[in-house]
Amino acid sequence: MRVVTAAEMYAIDRDTIENIGISDDSLMENAGQALFHVLKERVSRSARVAVLSGTGNNGGDGFVVARMLKSYGYDVDLWIIPPKEKIKGAAKAALNVYERSGYDIKEYAGNERIFATQILHYDVIIDALLGIGIQGGVRSPYKEIIEMVNRSNAAVYAIDIPSGTPADGGEVETAVRADVTITIQCPKLGAYTFPTADYYGELAVVDIGIPPLVVERNAAARLIWEEEDVVRTLPERKRSSHKGTYGKLLVVGGSRQMTGAITLTAKAALRSGAGLLTMAVPDDIYSVVANRVPEAMYYPCPSRDGSFSGAIDVSTLDIDAIALGPGMGRTDGARQLVRALLQQPAPIVIDADALFFWNEYASLVRERKDVTVVTPHPGEMARMLGLSIDDIESDRFGLSKQLATEYGIYVVLKGPYTIVTTPDGSQYVNTTGNPAMAKGGSGDVLTGIIAAFLMQHHSMQEAVSNAVWVHGKAADMLVEDGHSQWDVLAGDLIDGISSVLSHLQKRQQ
Repeated sequence: MRVVTAAEMYAIDRDTIENIGISDDSLMENAGQALFHVLKERVSRSARVAVLSGTGNNGGDGFVVARMLKSYGYDVDLWIIPPKEKIKGAAKAALNVYERSGYDIKEYAGNERIFATQILHYDVIIDALLGIGIQGGVRSPYKEIIEMVNRSNAAVYAIDIPSGTPADGGEVETAVRADVTITIQCPKLGAYTFPTADYYGELAVVDIGIPPLVVERNAAARLIWEEEDVVRTLPERKRSSHKGTYGKLLVVGGSRQMTGAITLTAKAALRSGAGLLTMAVPDDIYSVVANRVPEAMYYPCPSRDGSFSGAIDVSTLDIDAIALGPGMGRTDGARQLVRALLQQPAPIVIDADALFFWNEYASLVRERKDVTVVTPHPGEMARMLGLSIDDIESDRFGLSKQLATEYGIYVVLKGPYTIVTTPDGSQYVNTTGNPAMAKGGSGDVLTGIIAAFLMQHHSMQEAVSNAVWVHGKAADMLVEDGHSQWDVLAGDLIDGISSVLSHLQKRQQ
């Protein structure tokens, strides 16, 4: 399932009509029918329903929905907001069908006071006011109507996108706050970026019969990575395997001030299936961390004032992958260590403090032949690109793609709806996870899962996307099973990995 921009969705519709031969009338009817089938499963027959329609395709979809609900016996009022003569094209045809079916309309123009009174008494409001073509702020009378919808106690269902939100994301002035948004064919960028995503409520997607070929040739490769994808791509373990089968991981990090981060990364990697793991830590903290992960081997490194001195010799180690950065600090010694390890011929995951030095070693990353994964949160990404956090949040997809393709790396831009971008610019959106993960140490856990999965998957994209999905799913399952979104610790996420992998293994059987 692809995530599209407004321009891409228009191109998809146009291609479908002009080259595939499905008329715009048929697409609108298909959309209305698909929306109806979702609504009838969610809306009680006893509910009093208002469908609020504007001009254009969004309003036309509302006409079809209103007709179908009425035909099914629902108590529905169809309110048309613009003057009737402004409705054109496929929407006008859909309105004609509605009226020829024997159903009445309510016109907003001239009945503003009646509308303001009645809107407070509906159980369900279906928002078909404004579609993906909105430019700029919402004007009157839509602004006032949206404010009334948001003040009502009705359950609000938005068609395609909540009216007033930019389809591609961005700032919002006035917009419908939906309980459920039923998106047509493809989710839009705004569903996965903030602040627009806050207006969507629950997101459902309906297929209206547009051939996948049309979507693929008109939209960039931005896909939702779902549980079915994880089940399909998660490797199965062979009975003949041994500890060497699943990789030898070197985890590098830790300092006197931050002894916990490296431990979290190591435990998460082992819980995620890494066969053998060595923790490279400053020798100053070796005695502190050595008994925390008895399953690991240790490689104490020269230290200075509780941090790495910069010297490290891994020539005697057998390494299949490296996880670098958790808790290592931002000292000159750490800088030297990062540069040295980037020259090792092994896949590497760069996180946390190691990302602080990005602009000093980026040229080395571009030259690397092995896989490089960076896992910044928006603040780290902003520093890497010399931008503000607001700049990053306003263009998460675009800037992730820019960084990944420029340096030939995998970029994991963390946050709600983490985006995994591959070196060729393909993007995969993760939908697991919840606010329980907004706590120190969560990112260290993710680094461990990614590093472990890199050694067990044939496809690096699948490894990274699966790791991100498992990380978020662990938090979801914890909250579903007795935890709150306040109390989950990073260590709980590590324990939660077991439940997620067990669930996936059962799905594979």
